[in-house]
Amino acid sequence: MPNYEYEVPLPGMYIQEELDARGWSQRDLAFILGIEEPALNKIVKGKTGISIEMSKALAKAFEIDADFFANLQKAYDFARAGEPDPSVERRAALQRVYPVREMIKRNWIGANNLEIQLARFFKVANTNEIPHIAHAAKKTDSGSDVSPLQYAWLCRVLQIAGQMPKTAYSEGALRKALPRLRALMAEPVETRHVPRILMECGVKYVIVEGLSGGKIDGVCTWHEGRPIIGMSIRFDRIDNFWFVLRHEIEHVLRKHGQNGPIIDAEVMESAEDDLNSAQEKMANEAAIEFCVSRAEMSSFIARKAPFFSERDVVGFARRMQVHPGIVVGQIQAHTKKWDFLRKYLVKIRQYLLPGAMVDGWGQVAPVSL
Repeated sequence: MPNYEYEVPLPGMYIQEELDARGWSQRDLAFILGIEEPALNKIVKGKTGISIEMSKALAKAFEIDADFFANLQKAYDFARAGEPDPSVERRAALQRVYPVREMIKRNWIGANNLEIQLARFFKVANTNEIPHIAHAAKKTDSGSDVSPLQYAWLCRVLQIAGQMPKTAYSEGALRKALPRLRALMAEPVETRHVPRILMECGVKYVIVEGLSGGKIDGVCTWHEGRPIIGMSIRFDRIDNFWFVLRHEIEHVLRKHGQNGPIIDAEVMESAEDDLNSAQEKMANEAAIEFCVSRAEMSSFIARKAPFFSERDVVGFARRMQVHPGIVVGQIQAHTKKWDFLRKYLVKIRQYLLPGAMVDGWGQVAPVSL
């Protein structure tokens, strides 16, 4: 144990020096300060620390800088303080990169033996091998970096998909399923059939609630020749759900993501972005045509803009055999009027989750690391 009395002197030593310089006794100073002598004696001997208030009082008594004794006490306390647990620094380093606390809260990992838990979660030998901690991120097929939040979310999707039943994938069955899926778009409750239809085609469909700030919509990837579609349902809206789902299905049909997962973030927001990769443009175009034919939508906008009546929107949606919210979403994207007929952007998650493999919103997928 270091001898702190010699490394950093007791603040009380300086009080005694000031007393000696003035020829005062501790009783004299106690009188000046308006405190009992035993209380002052404890301060001089270091049994009691010098508070900020006492530091100011001593400064007045000795006619010195107000922060002199406060700084002495701070230096003394700092020198005496023990070293923090080494795990504090490591936990901070991990939390700076990955949302470790949120991952614990959602039961993705346990709180005990944190580094072992994280290594198991990311399927590496130790935490130094986790992407973003020890080396640069890998690239997605679309060419953008996978953020740590997205990578953690992706790993959870893969864990869940890995424990789902292995069914043979049929591209033909998936193509034939598109009209069946399209027929579900008129009523929000019909989204409940989506997980079953995809499973019948051999597509593993997983819903994982996104991590805070991840802005991730979906992923297309493959494992052992079988496609996996993961979605976050980041926006619980009928238009966003169908657009993202059809976007990911197109990736599957074109066999995108076989050389590495394609993570899609802010899909609808970037649907018209010329900077998208060729693969993303293909998926976006398929999603647009699936929801509402681009030609039909353009014709409707040209005829009705800039004033779109609710009656016209509902009638057009009925003719297109989709829910009005899907048309409203398209009009909002075109006009940038995000408050237009928002009542039709209905929620679908309540219908979708009961029949799907889900992790989030209070549910924890039965996955063992």
